[in-house]
Amino acid sequence: MVSVQTASLLLSFAPLLVLSVPPIWTQPEQVHLSYAGVLGSMVVTWTTFNKTDSKVEYGLQGGRLFEMSAEGDATVFVDSGEEKRKMFIHRVTLTDLKPAATYVYHCGSDEGWSDIFSFTALNSSSSFSPRFALYGDLGNENPQSLARLQKETQLGIYDVILHIGDFAYDMHEDNARIGDEFMRQIQSIAAYVPYMTCPGNHESTYNFSNYRNRFSMPGQTESLWYSWNLGSAHIISFSTEVYFYLEYGMELIFKQYNWLKQDLEEANKPENRAARPWIITMGHRPMYCSDDDQDDCTKFDSWVRVGRNDIKPPAPGLEDLFYHYGVDVELWAHEHTYERLWPVYGDKVYNGSKEQPYVNPKAPVHIITGSAGCRERTDRFNPNPKEWSAFRSTDYGYSRLQVVNTTHIYLEQVSDDQYGKVIDSIWVVKERHGFSAWL
Repeated sequence: MVSVQTASLLLSFAPLLVLSVPPIWTQPEQVHLSYAGVLGSMVVTWTTFNKTDSKVEYGLQGGRLFEMSAEGDATVFVDSGEEKRKMFIHRVTLTDLKPAATYVYHCGSDEGWSDIFSFTALNSSSSFSPRFALYGDLGNENPQSLARLQKETQLGIYDVILHIGDFAYDMHEDNARIGDEFMRQIQSIAAYVPYMTCPGNHESTYNFSNYRNRFSMPGQTESLWYSWNLGSAHIISFSTEVYFYLEYGMELIFKQYNWLKQDLEEANKPENRAARPWIITMGHRPMYCSDDDQDDCTKFDSWVRVGRNDIKPPAPGLEDLFYHYGVDVELWAHEHTYERLWPVYGDKVYNGSKEQPYVNPKAPVHIITGSAGCRERTDRFNPNPKEWSAFRSTDYGYSRLQVVNTTHIYLEQVSDDQYGKVIDSIWVVKERHGFSAWL
């Protein structure tokens, strides 16, 4: 019989004994979708902390549950923090999906399955009118817009989410546990619609490794830049950060610039521009802004816009490139505010007309939407903005965009401070697209 003293001693060591046994983490989590850039496809990405198979079982809504299955593989991601935490990022691409059909799915393996989710396969028609939610700078702490976005996504309001840089604040913190928690938070959005991304400055630690490993965007650039088509729009996502983090490779500026030029040339071929006349870009740091940040917004010479002449060889900016190839709408974040600009090029306003500035504008339309909510709160505005600033708000919120048809785009801003009220909206109307539209 064990004495009372011995029993007490064993009990005191019990927590240490339990901690010495590592948990088995085969349960899928952090499930999110992305568009593979190929018609009839969707990528399902998720995480486990032990090695398992990678399988998605799915079926048409209303049909036999899980009558189809697809397999993929997992890559090992070791975070560069002190603990060198290891996780397995699973990717499975579903193919031959019926356009606009709704599918029910779960993912995992025989060692653990996710909840059941659903998604609607993207409509491949160029006459489709897709609806987007767009925002940047959404954090794990103070995510003001998250609840409304979760509900609206599950109500089927959106076809795609665009997250324009800065995730979690920050994904690498606490040995990437903040990244895990953020990905769990957005699962209630991203497991239902494609969650399309671009990198921001808050992803820069360890050479953007958390961003590059966790997301699965089209192309072969580890989600740093890519393009895809939806409805009558050609959408380009790129990295503004290549201009700022030269320690990770100055050549990335030129590699991305050359890729952008080739992509825009292809999009401007007459047959392509006729089918998808709208060209929309998304990048994190804006070319123009009027926050009182003593940085890009107050210097008016953004490296993204005008390039860098302080390095050899000099690096070209993107404003002239986008203008030359007739980019219609440019979406940005980074500033923790909402700002709509008049059509602008070369620091000058080029409205379509005084009465209808966004009808046949003579320059691209810029929207900054970085107020979804993070621990850094919202920013303050410069009290004396330049003439291209049309509307500004410091309310927490996010934007909506609908590509209605080949001539009309609708944009609006939702305020979380005002309980979902639409506080700004415009129609961008273009009868012509491409460089000739500016003349």
